[in-house]
Amino acid sequence: MTLTLRKLTAWAAFGVLTAGSAIAEAAAPVAQIQAALTKPAVMCGRFDQTKQLTGIKKPLLSNGRFCVAAGKGILWQTLQPFPSTLRITRNAIVQMQNGRVAMRLDAQQEPVVKMINNVLFSLLAGDLSQLDKLFELDGAIRNGNWNVALKAREPGLAKAIGDIRLEGGAFVNKVIMQEASGDHTEIVFSAIQTGDKAMSAEEGAMFD
Repeated sequence: MTLTLRKLTAWAAFGVLTAGSAIAEAAAPVAQIQAALTKPAVMCGRFDQTKQLTGIKKPLLSNGRFCVAAGKGILWQTLQPFPSTLRITRNAIVQMQNGRVAMRLDAQQEPVVKMINNVLFSLLAGDLSQLDKLFELDGAIRNGNWNVALKAREPGLAKAIGDIRLEGGAFVNKVIMQEASGDHTEIVFSAIQTGDKAMSAEEGAMFD
């Protein structure tokens, strides 16, 4: 997931605007999907991202490893084409490149960082109750497989990030983002493992 400072700020700003709004009661299919999702304390796996930019024929490909740890945060480790690590915790969002900090947003200096964390964690963990604060949800489930379309409630958010579609079963298997600019991003998750052994000691240390 290529996350730029501008896009992170967009998520945060509109998250603050809508955080106080009432959560609409989920439609029956969406509620069924939420119940079907597994919610492990630790989940790690592989991601493959394809980004198609408007006006460019060849898509941008990247892959790597991700970990979601309940109560701690997210690690998003891009391996190809260039190594980069995004670490999202309660206190900060830090992007590392070549062992150095390339970007850092601190919760004490930027209170909206907490909102960013909630949204990103909800997206990867499939927490539809949290996503409903920002998006209208329309889902369907059949034979254990499901999909949910997320349409931004605020016009400004829709312009910034476009529409999102989630697909999966016990876990979120795919995220599709269609931006208003015409750019299209698809992220596929695979080789998902759960439990304490899913995350290496080195990965766990990154949260300390």
